[in-house]
Amino acid sequence: MIDIALSQEEPWPNGRWEQLANAAVRAAVGATPFRTLLDTRANVEVSIRLTSDAEVHTLNNQYRGKDKPTNVLSFPMVQRDLIDTVSQNSDDGEVLLGDIVLAHGVCTAEAAERGISVTDHASHLIVHGTLHLLGYDHMNDDEGDAMEAIERDALATLGIADPYTIRED
Repeated sequence: MIDIALSQEEPWPNGRWEQLANAAVRAAVGATPFRTLLDTRANVEVSIRLTSDAEVHTLNNQYRGKDKPTNVLSFPMVQRDLIDTVSQNSDDGEVLLGDIVLAHGVCTAEAAERGISVTDHASHLIVHGTLHLLGYDHMNDDEGDAMEAIERDALATLGIADPYTIRED
C-alpha cells in the first residue's frame, strides 16, 4: 500500500494537493515494474513537501551543491536493488520510500511558461520525483529517454498531456 505524507507551506495555496499527490505517486509507481508496491501489505510511504523557493534553494545548495532553487528535489531512502524486497515482504511493516520537495515559485513560473496549469505541472513533478525515488535517473540520453517514456505513460493515466512534446508557436 502506498501512503502519502503531504506537508504544505506558504506560498502554496489551499487545494486538493493530497489527492493530486496520491494520484501522481500511484500513477508513477504503476507505470514501472515496481507496480507491486501499490498492493503490498507493507506500508510504503512517500513524503511530499510543497514549499517555498527559498527552502528548496537551501536544500539544493546543501545536498547538491547548486546555489539556486529548482522545481523538484527527490531524496530516495531505499536503494533501487532493494525496492523489490519491499513488495516481497510478507509482513505489514513500514518503509519510507523517500522525500519529494517542490518549489512553489519555480513550479508556478514553469507552468506559466508552458501554458499549463500549476496542478498539471505539479503532478508531472511528483511523477518525476517518484521515479527518482524508484531509482530512475536521466544522467545520460538513454536513461533520460526511458524515464521520459515512463512519465508519459503515468501522466496519460492522469489525463495529462505529454510534457515533452515540442510546441511550435
